[in-house]
Formats: sequence, C-alpha cells, structure tokens
Amino acid sequence: MNKNTCCVYLDDALAAYGFGDNHPFGPQRHAAFARQFFQLKLDRQVDILPAVTTGRETLQRFHTGQYIDKVIEMSKFGTAYLDKGDTPAFIGMYEAACYVAGSVVDAIDQLMQQRYKTAFVPIAGLHHARRDGAAGFCVINDCGIAIETLLRKYDLQRVAYVDIDAHHGDGVFYSFEDDPRLIFADMHEDGRFLYPGTGAISETGTGEAAGTKLNLPMPPKADDTLFFKMWTHLETFVEKHQPQFILLQCGADSIRGDPITDLAYSEKAHAFAASRLCEMAERHCGGKVLAMGGGGYNLDNIARTWSAVVNTLSRQSPVGI
Repeated sequence: MNKNTCCVYLDDALAAYGFGDNHPFGPQRHAAFARQFFQLKLDRQVDILPAVTTGRETLQRFHTGQYIDKVIEMSKFGTAYLDKGDTPAFIGMYEAACYVAGSVVDAIDQLMQQRYKTAFVPIAGLHHARRDGAAGFCVINDCGIAIETLLRKYDLQRVAYVDIDAHHGDGVFYSFEDDPRLIFADMHEDGRFLYPGTGAISETGTGEAAGTKLNLPMPPKADDTLFFKMWTHLETFVEKHQPQFILLQCGADSIRGDPITDLAYSEKAHAFAASRLCEMAERHCGGKVLAMGGGGYNLDNIARTWSAVVNTLSRQSPVGI
C-alpha cells in the first residue's frame, strides 16, 4: 500500500475524449476539474497517475467486435453520428476511448493489487453506451468494461455499481439486467422528464437477477434533503449484498444549475455518497472504491463536486490502521 491511499488519473489524453469546445461534453471539463484540484492542493493528498491506454481486446470485454470496428473506422474521419444524433464522431475518437477505458481498468488493477484503496478517473463513467452502439455522448461504456473486468479477470461474484448521475445508467442496467453478480443502484432524475426515459422503480432485474437492481427516480428540483432521505434506501440495499468491490458513477449533472438537467443537489450529496460507500467498502472489501466522473455540464459544478469526491476518497485510512 502506498502512503497515499487514493490515486487520481489526470492527463490531457483523458481530456481528448470530448466533442469539441462548443459541445456540452468538451475538453474543458477536465481542465476545470484540474484547476480546482490543484487550487485545493489535493495533489498533496493523492498520487497523480498518468492516463493508461488499452486495445480493442479490453473494449470487447463489453462491446461487440462489429461495433468496435465501426468506432475505429469513424474515428479516422470524424464525420457523422455514431447514434441517432447525440454522439458525433471525432477524429481520434477511438484512441481517446482507449485511454478512458485503459485508465479505468488500470485503476481496478491498482485497487485489486492493494496499491491503493480508492481511485478517481474524471473523464469516465460513460454509462449510456450499449454493447453494440453509442448513446448519450458515450462512445464506449467504461463502466461496463470495468464490471466485466472484475467479473472475468478477478472472478468476483458481487460487484456493486452505484450511479448518482442525473441520467439513468441505462447502458449498464440493461446489459446486466439478468446478471445477479452485479448489484445495481441508481438515483436519477425521473425518466418521464429526462433522457434516456428509463429506470422506473419497477425495474429490479430479471431471471436469476430479480431483486439485485434498484432504480430510484427522483423528481425534478430534488435537493440534498431528499437525496439524503433516499440514500438510506440505496445504502441499505447495497449493504445487504456485501459487495466485493464498489464502483461509483458520480456525475455532476445532478448538481443545481446544470444546463441540461433539473436536479438540485449540492456537492455535499456526492461527498456524502463517497464517504458512506468508503465506509461500506471497509466492512466488506478492503476499502476498494473506484469513482468515475460521469456527466456534468456546468464547469463550476464539475470542479467543486469532483474535488469534494476526491477529498473524501483520499481521507481513508491505510489497510491495517
């Protein structure tokens, strides 16, 4: 175990995943977080690691080979859309996606090998992409790749995925809807009001996985008070499954003032979620929590919220202390 128990991936190679300066998901999101990170001197509390690339074999842990071929081809020219109009192709898209996925997988390896207890990858948490296609600004689904890595490479049987992004993590949910090994818990703005329109409370998993999934739709304008109230249900649900690893998608688009969503949390909600999950991880899985930045399109919100999450993740005690 390193002296610092948390690692954070900061690198222009991660910032390269974006759709241009005029798109809500642009390269400035990484820069906004990095400025706040250094202003708060969080670099003294964590180890900064460079982005790590990977190849198509890692992407194909989750995605189909045919879809990866499409991404590679469209990455050469950067024209047209990968989906029905939300996710434009850009030159270098495939390489950028490989850095996102590679950094997330490297973070898993760091935690599983007990070099760190917690990790944060800011440009990650691309939870809308399906196994065979892009969706909602997500060319690939690094969350799904992370889950498949934990299930296949490390043979875990109880992986918890907690998502507090404003949008439902549909690409994760439907890809593992029938897999009881994934404990899925998602608090999101009600799909009747916001993309992707899924995540009803009645969606709890199918087949052998029935009861291993929890969707908590939140009304527009839901604030910290309601978040903390509903969090109790989420935490109880995840705790009873005694997870062996915890993934947190901590999208900042659920913070008050985001331009494309209607929730009204403060960064305290995200810091609280990270803190409670770290405490749960101490009880069940040696403290292992990997947080992924997710959405967020108000730069001030991104900077404050992700910094609050990192501050929380970095304050965990080393194993044995």
